[in-house]
Amino acid sequence: MDLSLTLLAAAALLVAGQFPIHDENRPQPRVVDPGPAAERPAPPPSDALVLFDGGDLAKWRTKKDGSPAKWKVAGGAMEVVAGTGDIETAQGFGDCQLHVEWATPAVVAGEGQHRGNSGVFLMGQYEVQVLDSFGNKTYPDGQAGALFGQYPPLVNASRGPGQWQVYDIVFRAPRFDGAGKLARPARVTLLHNGVLAQDNRVLTGPTAFQKRPPYAAHAAKLPIGLQDHDYPVRYRNIWIRELPDDEDALPLSQ
Repeated sequence: MDLSLTLLAAAALLVAGQFPIHDENRPQPRVVDPGPAAERPAPPPSDALVLFDGGDLAKWRTKKDGSPAKWKVAGGAMEVVAGTGDIETAQGFGDCQLHVEWATPAVVAGEGQHRGNSGVFLMGQYEVQVLDSFGNKTYPDGQAGALFGQYPPLVNASRGPGQWQVYDIVFRAPRFDGAGKLARPARVTLLHNGVLAQDNRVLTGPTAFQKRPPYAAHAAKLPIGLQDHDYPVRYRNIWIRELPDDEDALPLSQ
């Protein structure tokens, strides 16, 4: 077995562990107070591509049909409009550093997965969960900071409802050989409100509800997506930095 498949097999065992997918009896991640939110967004790095600065949704489209994104823009933020569908960037990306700020509704309604649910999708299929996880129990692999259905966050660093939260994501896209075979799995590192939540996690494939699909060959660059899960979650200050190939990663299979 080559190194990349060994890594993937080890990740699959770690993900499976002793708990079924979406097990609500799984131990909850330890709560960490990340400190107060910044009063205003910090400026992006000079080499970043700004995907949303509070002005308009020109860089976004409706995922289903490619039409202009129909979410609401007000007060420097975009807000999910229930029923209008997921949105995605017009441009595709692979290896990247992604910065996303988000806030769930200040008025709490519902519990578990029915409380400020949304998601950030890398390449449209690898989800970092967005959820109001402040004093809100749900299955750990589906709370804020989770790689949905695969890895709970190392800690729960959520701020309260209505407060701005920050995801800083380093994503290494999967690689496929000329025959469409997986050569290197995807990896994700995540800081949630400045606190490490995912440490170079190896994804076993795309994320999904109640299942763990295997990898299927896809383009080297695909859009970033945001989920319409029927809750008025807000987003602001979204920027991305494309990264060069990771020279220190495990070699691609030959």
